[in-house]
Amino acid sequence: MTISQNDLIKINNYLWEIPKSFRPNMRVPARIFASQKILESIFLDRTLEQLLNATTLPGIQKAVYLMPDAHEGYGFPIGAVAATACPEGVISPGGIGYDINCGVRLLLSQFSYQDLKPHLKVLADQLYRAIPSGVGRGGPVKLDTKRLDEVLKNGAPYLVTQGYGYQDDIDHIESRGALLNADPKAVSEHAKNRGRDQLGTMGAGNHFVEVAKIEKIFDNKHAKEFGVFTDQTVILIHTGSRGLGHQVATDHIKLMQNVMPKYKISLPDRELACAPFSSKEGQVYFSAMAAAANFAWCNRQLITWEVRKTWQKTLGQSGGRLSILYDVAHNIAKIEEHQIENQKVKVIVHRKGATRAFGPNHPELGPIYQSTGQPVIIPGSMGSASYVLVGTKEAMSRSFGSTCHGAGRCMSRHEAKKRISGLNLKAELAKEDIIVQSGSIRGLAEEAPAAYKDIDDVVDVVDQSGIAKKVAYLKPVIVIKG
Repeated sequence: MTISQNDLIKINNYLWEIPKSFRPNMRVPARIFASQKILESIFLDRTLEQLLNATTLPGIQKAVYLMPDAHEGYGFPIGAVAATACPEGVISPGGIGYDINCGVRLLLSQFSYQDLKPHLKVLADQLYRAIPSGVGRGGPVKLDTKRLDEVLKNGAPYLVTQGYGYQDDIDHIESRGALLNADPKAVSEHAKNRGRDQLGTMGAGNHFVEVAKIEKIFDNKHAKEFGVFTDQTVILIHTGSRGLGHQVATDHIKLMQNVMPKYKISLPDRELACAPFSSKEGQVYFSAMAAAANFAWCNRQLITWEVRKTWQKTLGQSGGRLSILYDVAHNIAKIEEHQIENQKVKVIVHRKGATRAFGPNHPELGPIYQSTGQPVIIPGSMGSASYVLVGTKEAMSRSFGSTCHGAGRCMSRHEAKKRISGLNLKAELAKEDIIVQSGSIRGLAEEAPAAYKDIDDVVDVVDQSGIAKKVAYLKPVIVIKG
């Protein structure tokens, strides 16, 4: 059934609904956070069809939400948030994605951009050498079976005990850097072998390490509480679980496609393959996904260690200590409690290309961010701005405590390579005083700002919707790509 804009109910200027009555197999409505301009771009691919398909999952609760950075994905669209009943509902790997716990971390320095300026070229060169990037590239630590299992089971806290960080790093990571239901035995040997030497590596695609400066403050109160100030130098790390997470998704999507008939589950798209959360298959996937998420947090922790060493090597003692503002996951499923029809209900929240945005006084935030709400880090595409936001109480009722995760593609990688010259892009960025270090000029074209939606438009939608509020605007000065 083809959908048009006339089928949408406009709730306000930034929120639209496709009612449950639109298709007979829909179990809940679909809600879309978008401006008129962004809404028009969402109609250009299969995003809305995938969104409607997600509303048919057994046990789906309240509504399926679409963020303004949304685009077509595998199973769920990228930028979707859905919650299923726990334990009666299903879990769907296509609602989490192949790059499990792809996420972003923001490091804060006490160094101003003006002080850093004379060191930019050296810092760019040193970071590019220090952080392995590209498809299949190995990292600084090769894990034997025992240590790999520790990483999968215990996440970032394990790496800190091994000397790759500070104890207070853990207080600044979503879920303190570890999902407790992780089980290394649920991860196949093939997946483990793919990840064995990839810890501390960036990978390719849209992953990056970026040095930026705080160009604008929107919210002085939260900026001060977060330790963010104008002209401050900060570093973003954007990567995930690499080949290990990809293989976990591959293994379990195939398995769930085979077992759906056993559970009498019929869906409009095989890519939505799922299993009852309480089933053996559902529990094994949940444990394997958690292990891959822990691997991703360890990956960002080890890259943080590499960045900190490089920072000290370049700037010496004057560089000071790089501290973590926050680390958020983009592709993950978690058991959470949310208010549904005036009752607190336990649900499995699938976030795929979406960021948690919990407001103040949420017990999961720990003491540091209890009064402020959770920092939300929204990276832009290469060469465009990034943002620091803060989660809100409104997000808890409006979007299962979720917001967008980036700018969102508006052009396929294939199309971007056809239309954009990587060499010209690098030269254009240099004119804007952005140093780019990349192992692939063709890869640069794939990630050009023109291949993505306007990050300012996307962030304005979530800010105006009240599901996250703008705190600071970041401008890139060094971009390290695979």
